[in-house]
Amino acid sequence: MLKNKSYIGISFIILIFGIYAVPKIVERIKNDKVVQGDRLDRVNPITANEDQLIKIGPAPKFELINQDNQKITNESYKGKVYVLEFFFSTCPTICPKMNQSMLLIEKKFFGNPNFGIVSITIDPEHDTPQVLKDHAKLLGVKSSNWNFLTGDKAYIFNLANKGFNLYAGENKKVVGGFEHSGLFALIDKNGNIRCRNDDFGNPILYYDGLDKKGVRNIQQDINILLKE
Repeated sequence: MLKNKSYIGISFIILIFGIYAVPKIVERIKNDKVVQGDRLDRVNPITANEDQLIKIGPAPKFELINQDNQKITNESYKGKVYVLEFFFSTCPTICPKMNQSMLLIEKKFFGNPNFGIVSITIDPEHDTPQVLKDHAKLLGVKSSNWNFLTGDKAYIFNLANKGFNLYAGENKKVVGGFEHSGLFALIDKNGNIRCRNDDFGNPILYYDGLDKKGVRNIQQDINILLKE
C-alpha cells in the first residue's frame, strides 16, 4: 500500500515538472536557444564583429630625433599604422628578442607605405643618432619607415611611463643598467592605440614582443587596421 502511494507521489511530481518545464523547452527549440543560458552568456560574451579592435585612446604626442638626425613626431606617422617599442641598443637581455620580433613584423609589411615602426631608446646618453644608425645597420633594417629615436632621458622616461604606461626605469643593479617592458604598442592611422580582446573578453592593451603568439597576433591586427 505504501509502495503504491510512493509511485503515485513520484508520478505527481513528474507531472508537475512536465507542466512547468516542457513549454519552456519547446519555446527554446523554436527560438534555437537550446544551449543558451544566462551563466553561459556571461562567461564568454561575443561581440558583433570579431575583427573589430578595441580603441584604448589617443597615443601620446612625441617629438624626438632619429638615426639620421631628423626630427620625428607622432604627426610623421599620421595616416599610417605603426608599432612602437622602448628599448636600448646595449640591452643584453630582452631587447635582442624584441629586435628579432620587430624584424619579422618589418618583413611582413615591407614596402607598404602605410605601415611604420618606432623604436625609442631609454638610454639616450649612449644611444646617439649615430649609434642608433649603426644598430639599425647591424640588425639589417631595410624599411625607411622604421625610425630609431633618441632625445632627452627625462622626456623619454615620462613618455614611456606616464604617456604609454609602458614601464622603463634605470637600475644599476640589473644587467645592462636599465629595466623596461617587452611589450609593443599598436597605433592606428588616426593616432589611436588599438588592441584585441583576450580569451575572456578583456582588452590586452599591448602585445607581447617576446612571444611568438604575441607577434602573430599583432601581425594579424596590423592587417585589420591597414584595411580601415
